[in-house]
Amino acid sequence: MSEAWIGVIGSVIVAALSLFGVIISNKANTRDMLAQIKSHSDASDAKLEKAQAVTDTKIQMLTDEVRKHNNFAEKIPVLEEKIAVANHRISDLEHQKGA
Repeated sequence: MSEAWIGVIGSVIVAALSLFGVIISNKANTRDMLAQIKSHSDASDAKLEKAQAVTDTKIQMLTDEVRKHNNFAEKIPVLEEKIAVANHRISDLEHQKGA
């Protein structure tokens, strides 16, 4: 074999080994990046679940307050009617006592 062929074969072997090294390195980097993305995703999911739980609790508290307010609003007309009746009775008693 001539020296030119030996150089070409040597270059091809070095190129093949370099390509093999790059492929292995890229696969390892991709695996590491996917693991990091998954861990960040899991952490983000946990934060979102916590935020959702806080929001749900706040909504429940507001719902309870609205229900209390609604019950109070329903009782006001009843109280006004009772006060009107009581005032009328007081008025009748005053007139009877004065007569």
